[in-house]
Amino acid sequence: AKEYGGKFNLRFDDTNPTKEKTEFVHSITEDVKWLGADFEDRLFFASDYFDTMYECAVKLIKKGKAFVCDLTADQIKEYRGDFTTPGKNSPYRDRSVEENLRLFENMKNGMYKDGEKVLRAKIDMASPNINMRDPVIYRVAHMTHHNTEFEDHRPLYDWVVRECEFENPPRQIEFAKMYLTNVVTGKRYIKKLVEDGIVDGWDDPRLVTIAALRRRGYTPEALRMFVELVGVSKANSSVDYAMLEYCIREDLKLKRPRMMAVLDPVKLIIDNYPEGQTEMLSIPNNLENPEMGEREVPFSRELYIEREDFMENPPKKYFRLFPGNEVRLMGAYFVTCTGVEKDENGNVTVIHCTYDPETKSGSGFTGRKVKGTIHWVSV
Repeated sequence: AKEYGGKFNLRFDDTNPTKEKTEFVHSITEDVKWLGADFEDRLFFASDYFDTMYECAVKLIKKGKAFVCDLTADQIKEYRGDFTTPGKNSPYRDRSVEENLRLFENMKNGMYKDGEKVLRAKIDMASPNINMRDPVIYRVAHMTHHNTEFEDHRPLYDWVVRECEFENPPRQIEFAKMYLTNVVTGKRYIKKLVEDGIVDGWDDPRLVTIAALRRRGYTPEALRMFVELVGVSKANSSVDYAMLEYCIREDLKLKRPRMMAVLDPVKLIIDNYPEGQTEMLSIPNNLENPEMGEREVPFSRELYIEREDFMENPPKKYFRLFPGNEVRLMGAYFVTCTGVEKDENGNVTVIHCTYDPETKSGSGFTGRKVKGTIHWVSV
């Protein structure tokens, strides 16, 4: 709507009350607002048009295009046939218009049990499209609607629109579902995970609902970027989860400060650095966005680095720390590994280094270059 200068309406297709709950409506509305969509006061529900739907059903009956059927759900399925066998007509298909109108009125007034009678479109039981074999278009349901089934099949939709003779026929364009690799995206499956207590709710960070992504720190801009990159399609497809992660990185990389953290630490001791001395180094908050300024970080003789940033016997083209190799400590000095200490199991517990005080970051030193830079934190 924004791209073409139109208006965005939010409408819920809530014609099946068993599947809709008030909390879903509220949650989806809040998620859409958070994503940045402004529908102003244009919030609509398909259930607002129940009277119109009823009038359309009556019109179809009067035209001889719909009939009230007493077959059970299993019988309707049996009569429908399959892809290789034509269906057969319901024994109630030739009821008179007057009888159908009377029975349908009784359906509306709640005079029948759930499933006792349904209204079916009268199309073609031999159609190669099974969905066109006299599908159910209205049924009895004694239940409370949150705001007081229509399946997405193009031929049936077009048939109903054509036979109802709307003055301004609506136009519907379907788009395929978008799946992410290696995660659960279907509402039905997520609902089961929530109800079975496998996850802590619809905003559990392990899920990929909008609420869950929001809780994990995803931004509206990142999600909109993801959708724009992926595009829309009429064929079901899966998108690599890495694409979603790329979008959040791209969105945050210029917006947020970057901190150094060590998850699997190993101690590094700079043997020629003065004992007991601590100096404060200025580290950019974001190397790609100088406007975010700098922060002061303590630097001392003993530090922690990531265990994976050191190898005793490295492969070729390993540019991080190993015995005899020189690397830069990010925002600090060049250090050279001189030895290690190990525990009784042969695991490295301490890495010994020496540093070159002339190589302080920001000093303008150009005497030599190193290929590796590793991050660190002070002990």
